[in-house]
Formats: sequence, structure tokens, C-alpha cells
Amino acid sequence: MNNLADTARTGKAFSMGSPRALELLQAARDLQPVLLERAAQCKSQRRVPDETIADFHAAGFFKILQSAQYGGYEMDPQVFYAVGLELAKACMSSAWVLGVVAVHNWQMNLFDPQASVDVWGDDPTVLVSSSYAPMGRVTPVEGGFTLSGRWSFSSGCEHCQWVFLGAVIPTEEAPWNMENYSTFLLPRGDYAIEENWDVTGLQGTGSHDIVVDNVFVPEHRVHRMREDRNGEKHRTKAPLYRLPFMQVFSRAVCNASLGAVEGVLENYIEVAKTRVAGPVPMRDDPSAKKVAADAKAEIEYMKLMMFTSFDALMEGARTGNEVSLVQRALFRYETSKVADQCLALSSRMLKATGSGAIRNNSAMLARHQDIFASQAHIANISEPFAINLGGMLFGQDSTDASL
Repeated sequence: MNNLADTARTGKAFSMGSPRALELLQAARDLQPVLLERAAQCKSQRRVPDETIADFHAAGFFKILQSAQYGGYEMDPQVFYAVGLELAKACMSSAWVLGVVAVHNWQMNLFDPQASVDVWGDDPTVLVSSSYAPMGRVTPVEGGFTLSGRWSFSSGCEHCQWVFLGAVIPTEEAPWNMENYSTFLLPRGDYAIEENWDVTGLQGTGSHDIVVDNVFVPEHRVHRMREDRNGEKHRTKAPLYRLPFMQVFSRAVCNASLGAVEGVLENYIEVAKTRVAGPVPMRDDPSAKKVAADAKAEIEYMKLMMFTSFDALMEGARTGNEVSLVQRALFRYETSKVADQCLALSSRMLKATGSGAIRNNSAMLARHQDIFASQAHIANISEPFAINLGGMLFGQDSTDASL
């Protein structure tokens, strides 16, 4: 290969082994002690500290999936997920907010180009939060739609100047049909944030409610999900932006749990070095050793599974040989299962650590509660994805329109 363009076509300039990727990963590791120091503040203030968001900007984390037109790096999602894993070892709330906010810089490329001009025309560092549940009331009007409603769980919304909101566009034939599900993009002046985030885990995500009252949304700020179904709309775009939306987003959601459970394992190992409960020190207890070994093996397997799956998705996007629908259904189920497996591993390590792990100052307990809270996200509820995949294996049609 003689130039950057040739390298870019193969994806090597943007892959996990590229110099920029290595720099980003090192920056994430360097921030771990800083995030640990701010963890209590993040939790008590129910928001990621402004200093942390500034650090993420300075490190280039929000640029990983952003288009080059607006100063982004257009890197493979694997780089984005790897950075999130490193951050989640120290502070799951901070990693969660990065995951679900920075992935919106990817989704902006699925809208009409004018939407990106609206958001980033004056400042390409502007951030977008979201709440995708189809809670909005939509009325078609000339040039666009009016939107009203209340949406919950808009993580990191206080750091953002725009928001993505989910709703179903009604038609005469179908007043409410998920085939017409769409994402609406609104500026900060068109919605209110109701601060009501009071939870037992992921407190620092600041996932407050968004309230909208009869606001006009122009047509170019609406992304119809079904238009991405066959990928034709985005054939001329970079391979990164040809990926199915939910394949990208769902991994951004489960990723923080996987990083956090690695943090639990690190805590468990530290406790084992000094804990004595009875005649055998924990570090010499065969059962305690097996817990550590099982946790390490399962964590590494989940990471390998997720990165391998996304390698296949990216290869399909680059070559045009798209991954089959059944395989994509498998990827969705695998992703949703990560949260289940992380909670099970964390529970097992917490129990094996003994009574010290349940004290309010326990780092293990704090991480466990964060992982538990992550299961409330619909993308982390595995049963519907299992049923869909099983049905497809039996020859039935997919019930998941977002594969």
C-alpha cells in the first residue's frame, strides 16, 4: 500500500493496532486513577464531573466515531469499545456516559447532512444525548412534524446541547406501528430536563427525564430506522456508517458492564492477597482461586466474542458481503447476554469475598450495583433476543426490526 487512502480502504488506518488507537487506549488507562478519585463526586452529584467530560474531549474519545468532515477520526467501533472497557474499570458511570453519548456522533451520519450542519456547524465538539423509547406523540405538518412527550433515562443529558428522542410516525393505515419508528433530533432550547435520577446504581450517569411540549422538528432532523434496513441509503458512505444502528448502539450499552466486572475482578484479587477467614488464607483457598480463574476466563471470552463479531460486521461493511440476518440476530443475543454474565460473575465474586464486600465503602459493592443497574436498559434484557434467534433457527421470520 502506497498511501493513506489505500490503507484506509482496508481499515488498517483505523483499526485496533493503529498508532492512533494505541494512543487512545493509553489515554484511557492514564485516566483510570483520575476517574477513581472522582468516583465519589460522580456518584454524589449524580452526574459525570465537567472535568471528566473535558478530559474525554482532550483525549479525543468523542471523535472516535465522528465523521472526518467535523474533525472526527472515523475509527472502527472496536477502538471505541476498547477505550470504554478501560474507563469502566475505574468508573462505570463515566464509561456509560461516554458510550451512549459518543455513539451519537456515529448516528448523526444516518441523518440528512443538514442535521450535522445544525449540530456541529459552529462547534464540532457539541454533544447529543438520547432517549430512544417510543414515547413521543407525533403529528405530521408541513415541512416536518410536531413532537410532544416525556422520555426517561437520558444519560449525560446535562452535558449535551441536543437530544435524540424516539417516536413512531403515524400513518392513516397504521396510527402506531414500530415499522415507522424514528429518531427525532432537537436542540436544547426545545426541551426541558427534569432532574429525577434517584437510583441504586449508575448514579453518576445523570439519566434524567426529557420533556417536550408541541415542538416543531423539521424533516431533515428525523432518522427513519426502516430506511437503514437494506443499507442502500448509506452505500456511498464510509464502511463505518453502513453498519446496522442497533448493532453499534447495543454494544455501547453492554460495554461498560464488561469493563466494570474487570474492575470487580481486580478488587477481588486485592482482597484475596490479605483476607484471612478461618485457618486458610483466601489466597490459598482452592475455591477462591477457582472463582478468580472462572471470572478471568469468562471476561476474556466475552471480550473475544464481541470483538470477533464486530470484526465480521466491519468486514462485511467494507466488502459489501453483509453478515447474514441469522448471524446478526446471534450478535444481538450475545451482546444482551453480556450484562447477565457480568452480573453473575460479580455476584459470585462478591459472595466469595465475604462480609467485607457488603460494607457501604466497598468498591466491589459499588461496581456490583452499577452492573445491576445496567440490566434495566432494554438492550441488556436478553430473553426477547434469545426467543427471536431461536425462532429464526426454526425457520421463522425475525421479530427484531433493528438487526
